[in-house]
Parts: sequence; structure tokens; C-alpha cells
Amino acid sequence: MPYKLSPSGLSLFSDCPRCFWLDYNKDISRPAFIFPSLPSGMDRILKAYFDSYRKKGQMPPELFMIKGARLFNDKELDVWRSNFKGVRWTDNEGNLFRGAVDEILEKGGRLIVLDFKTRGFPVKKDTHEHYQDQLNIYNLLLRKNGYKTEDYAYLLFVHPTKMQKKGKVIFHLDLIKVKTSPKDAEKLFNKALKVLKGKMPKASKDCEYCKWTRSTRS
Repeated sequence: MPYKLSPSGLSLFSDCPRCFWLDYNKDISRPAFIFPSLPSGMDRILKAYFDSYRKKGQMPPELFMIKGARLFNDKELDVWRSNFKGVRWTDNEGNLFRGAVDEILEKGGRLIVLDFKTRGFPVKKDTHEHYQDQLNIYNLLLRKNGYKTEDYAYLLFVHPTKMQKKGKVIFHLDLIKVKTSPKDAEKLFNKALKVLKGKMPKASKDCEYCKWTRSTRS
């Protein structure tokens, strides 16, 4: 049976193989939580802001540290941004991998992924590490579609700092460069598929959902 995997699905796999297996093979998902609307709203605003510079053929001043690059200007970007489509690749067994990007830069014929992250607090030294697999996956998908990519990507973190008169909120931006490895992403894909095709795996020791399930049976 072919599977449809995404960065969020593989994040679940990394968090707990058992929850991942149950979700994809038995349609038993973790309890759903209300998703905060602020990150989605900020993504929409940031994309519109970047698009305004794309129309002018300019780079946003927030990206001043990225020398020699420009905003990717191709109709494919609209497809790649769509949560229902995204950047797609299907392997020889019909398994579909896809992920929706926020922004793409181009430098010397190579693409660079730029992803937006809205937070409530300033970034820490290791904050970017939580998004390593996601950035690896985006680079792998672009390469599988025949595009050359740099061996790094960028995260643009946004967090509020203070509120001024008339409801004006001031946000701080942090642009962080992250090395990427498409090979690691492909290894993660293959590892996840192997688990899905096998018997139900053991739960992660740190999975609170599986701990709760076990406690209700005792």
C-alpha cells in the first residue's frame, strides 16, 4: 500500500514510531489540538510582503546578509506553497512525499529554501535544530524534481517584542542559516517506510500519549 508522507508525518515518526504506525496504518491519531492562528497569519503577511519585492525585482532588506541571491520568480512557487500540493516526489513504489515551502531564493542557478517561524519568545542557540529534518526534506524534494540546491537553508524567526499605541505590535526578526543534508532526509523517508510496512513498533520511552494509554489499561 503506497503512503503519503510529509514533514509533519516524519516529525511524528521521530517523536514516536508507534503513534506514527497507528496513525498511518490504523487511522488512530493522537488527540487533535487547536492550532494557533497567529503563525498562519504571519506566514500570509510575510509571503505577501516578499511577493511585493518579487514584483519589483528586489530583495527584501531583511535579507541583506544573503549576498548574490534573488527571490525565485516562477509560477511553480504558487504550487510549492500550497498545503494541498507542495513540492512532490513519488518513489518507485508509489509512495508520495510532499512538503509546502514558504519562500525560495535563487543564487547562481541553485535554489535556497527560506522558512518562516513565528514564536512567542526569542530564539535560543538550539532552536533551529528542531527544524533540521524539515529543511532537509525540502531540499531533497527540490532535488528529486530536478532542481539544484545549495547545501544550506534559512529560517526567519519572528517574535513580538512590545506593543505601542493604537495596537501596533513590534516584531523582532532573526535570520539563521542552517546546513542541510538531503541524504539524511532520504534515509529518514526509507526508515519511516520500513516501519510502516512492518509490525507495530514499540512506543518511544518519552511519548506521553503512549504512557497515558498504558496507564488507562492498568
